[in-house]
Amino acid sequence: MKTKVLFLLAIASFISLSTFAQKSVRIGYIDTEYILQNVPEYQSASTQLDTKVDKWKKEIEKRLSEIDQKKKQLSSESVLLTPELIQERQEDINIEENEVLDYQQKRFGPNGDLMIQRKQLMQPIQDQIFTAVQEIATSKNYDFVFDKSADVVMLYSADRYDISDQILRTITRTAKRTQAQNRKEKKTAEAEEIVPEINESQEARAQALADKKAEREKDIEDKRAKQQADREAKKKALEDKRQQILEERAKARQEKLDARNNTSNKADNVKEEATKTVDNTEKTAEVVKTETKKAEEPKLSAAEKRKKALEDKKKKILADRQAKIDAKNAENKVAKKTTDSTGAKKLSPKEARKKALEDKKKKILADRKAKLEAKRVQDSITKAKKKNN
Repeated sequence: MKTKVLFLLAIASFISLSTFAQKSVRIGYIDTEYILQNVPEYQSASTQLDTKVDKWKKEIEKRLSEIDQKKKQLSSESVLLTPELIQERQEDINIEENEVLDYQQKRFGPNGDLMIQRKQLMQPIQDQIFTAVQEIATSKNYDFVFDKSADVVMLYSADRYDISDQILRTITRTAKRTQAQNRKEKKTAEAEEIVPEINESQEARAQALADKKAEREKDIEDKRAKQQADREAKKKALEDKRQQILEERAKARQEKLDARNNTSNKADNVKEEATKTVDNTEKTAEVVKTETKKAEEPKLSAAEKRKKALEDKKKKILADRQAKIDAKNAENKVAKKTTDSTGAKKLSPKEARKKALEDKKKKILADRKAKLEAKRVQDSITKAKKKNN
């Protein structure tokens, strides 16, 4: 673009030099941005378009936020889900992401709604600017008119060559003239009660655009409905599969529990049977023992009873004799200790009395012990007799 502009400037310079003797070259420029900022219709339409753009952006951000929330939820629940469920939910998330990207491309892509509507918004104003530039350049004999806001490299431009205000006045005047003419034609048509002529080609073009837009919207709605139906079908299949898995797990758990209960009941039954068998065996053994004892008791003869009485008496005599021997041995030990102590060291009267008391106490304890032992032996013999009788 810059090369073309420089080429045009070079041609203009050449022409100006070649025709300098005849006439001077008139060059002007315009500022399209300045013109657009001062056209009310363009500003109003641009504001409406900006409102639509903000709405589209908010819708995209909302859907992306919902997708991020679903990703976080899947990440937190992945430990509780099967690999198949995780894969299917991930596929749903990917489908939603692709839908958002398609929607974003449809709105903000190179051929999206934003570019189309901005072009539709700019085209009428650009046509008016082009028409006004041609009119002013022809009427005021401008040889070249450049656009300052385009890609033209303008190192310097004097304000006296800026015809932007003239272009703006021309556009405004044309718009007012068109409005006045429309009002005048409307009044004339109302006065003459005629129907104004309709531009059939323009109406057909508008109708074709409307039909095309409606067809595109219908295709989009059909595609969206199909995707929604597929998503619902997948979701239902996932829920059914999940419910089936839960039912199978519950059934397996119940079967294990029933098997465990059956095993426990069998073990209890076996234990109870074993206990009953042992009890019956013990009862049978006791009955047999009792009956045997009853059967043997009549067989004891009088001679055996006398023999047993003699043995008991003999045991008692031996026990008494042993008790006396033990008591005597204890006295001898005490006496010997006393003798040894007296011979080894001569005690004082006080110590001798104390020693005698201790010896006497020991003797009493030894006698008491011997008597207790004899009594214990006697009691055991008595109990044995009673038991035999």
